[in-house]
Amino acid sequence: MFSAIDLLIDAASKPKSSSGSYILVIYVILFGAFYYFYIRPRSKKTKAARQVNSQVEVGDRVQTIGGVVGIVSRIENDLVTVRSSSGHEHDFLRRAIAQKLPDPVTDSVGGDVIDDDPNFVHGDDTDAADGGDEH
Repeated sequence: MFSAIDLLIDAASKPKSSSGSYILVIYVILFGAFYYFYIRPRSKKTKAARQVNSQVEVGDRVQTIGGVVGIVSRIENDLVTVRSSSGHEHDFLRRAIAQKLPDPVTDSVGGDVIDDDPNFVHGDDTDAADGGDEH
């Protein structure tokens, strides 16, 4: 009969050449997971952003990476001029355009712009916020 000490000595004397291959397999699996979950989605996002930037034209409503929303008034090489709602023109690099926005929906009766923002207050509606009563 073998004792526990004999089994340990026998196990220690055997060469362990396959442990290096297990580590290599683990590294390959980790790299594959890193590529699939990080590198691949990031390259798709970069490709989509590049496509949006190449399709920007004068008259498009855009949003910049800084949050400025306006209409493209001029494009010169890599420089895009955006006119904001306040009437100011701002120059941005083409890569600073985050997305093209849809044109605002207009009301068919009055021609007013219907804003999707529920917090948007029109200039004439300030009285309506406090009940419309003149004190």
